[in-house]
Amino acid sequence: MTPAKKYKAIVVGSSAGGLNALKTLIKNLGKNFSIPVIIVQHISADSENYLIHILNDLKCLKVKEADEKEQPQPGYAYVAPPNYHLLIESDQTFTFTVDERVNYARPSIDVLFETAAEAYRDQLIGIILTGANNDGSQGLKKVKELGGMAIVQDPETAEVDSMPRAAIQSCTVDHILSLEEIAAFLNTL
Repeated sequence: MTPAKKYKAIVVGSSAGGLNALKTLIKNLGKNFSIPVIIVQHISADSENYLIHILNDLKCLKVKEADEKEQPQPGYAYVAPPNYHLLIESDQTFTFTVDERVNYARPSIDVLFETAAEAYRDQLIGIILTGANNDGSQGLKKVKELGGMAIVQDPETAEVDSMPRAAIQSCTVDHILSLEEIAAFLNTL
């Protein structure tokens, strides 16, 4: 198994059914989990970003909305703000755009994954969870092309299986796991 210090960030993409999936994932990561987790959940443009409050109520990782030019830190999960694409700059800080929707979404999973893959290369883990479209499949492919690890929620366990199936078809994934298995695996790193 690859040593934990190799990985500097984890990017997670979810859509339909994502709230329950993210709750399960975050709840099962230890409080002292040492790799920053960066999340794009498809949400409405005028959302109050309730996801942050719900995930913080789990009292696990500290969850916050990503801030412009912020550097992801261990012990935190960062959530993309509503109606903005979340990108990772080459200096591994966050930035935002209001560019056109990608796969009908802003924030887009593909945008986050592709920019994170460029910034972190083989030090990145990409995770695709439940969802109703194919957002994230091209981004996960980019993660793999640049040496990162690709994990996909087992479509049989997903609330909506379209996104995990599209991701599995787009590239050779390293692991296809249930939510509990994903968290257990990440905790071993």
